[in-house]
Parts: sequence; structure tokens; C-alpha cells
Amino acid sequence: MPKIYKPGKVAVVLQGRFAGRKVVVIKQYDEGTREHPFPHAVVAGVERAPLKVTKRMGAAKLAKRSKVKPFVKAINYSHLLPTRYALELEGLKGAVTPETLREVSQKEDAKKVVKKLFEERYASGKSRWFFQPLRF
Repeated sequence: MPKIYKPGKVAVVLQGRFAGRKVVVIKQYDEGTREHPFPHAVVAGVERAPLKVTKRMGAAKLAKRSKVKPFVKAINYSHLLPTRYALELEGLKGAVTPETLREVSQKEDAKKVVKKLFEERYASGKSRWFFQPLRF
């Protein structure tokens, strides 16, 4: 069976708290691990997308509405729907590892790094589709 979930692949979460949210795969585990004995992927996603901005808004309001709230999680393959899209974020792989998911302080630090990377990506105008919520 071909590997569907490669690093950088964009997927949609189907089940759980983050259902309907877009995620990018950071690392895949086709055989599972001791903590998670099922096929899963470590992902980073957008919990709360940036709000709409207009030309009339000032710089402070624009900065406030352009914030992204990320999440980092290990998700079962059966709860993910792969898309045809991929997203290249260079700093994600080093920032989020399976070890960071074990401790709360490390997970919070990883989320800060992901937030910074996502906000830079959004501000540059690349991959705007990733930061728009799904409408269904």
C-alpha cells in the first residue's frame, strides 16, 4: 500500500475536538509506537483561523485579526482525510517531535513555534486556503 501521509501533506480531521480543521503532517508512524499502538501521524493544525481584514482597518486591528491559534497532536489515520495539497514549512519538523507531545511544557513551546511559522506564512500571502475555515 502506498504511503499517503508524508511530511508536508495537508489533511482534514474527521473526528474529535478538531473535526473539520486542516492539519499538516509532520511525521507519520505507519506501524504505531508504544504509546500509540495504531497507525498515526503527528500533525500541526489551525484551531482558530485568522479573521477577515479590510483596507480600512488600522495596523493594530489588522495585527490582532491576523493571529492564528495552532494545535499539535497525534491523530489516528482513520480520523484523517488526505487532500491533494502539500505545505512546505521548514521549521516544523525540528520544532514538533513525538517527545514534545509527552510533556505539557514542551508541547506549549512547540505550539509557540508553530504559531510563529503559521503567522509568517499567512502574512506572506502564501497558502491562504490553508488558513480559511472549511464551510460545510
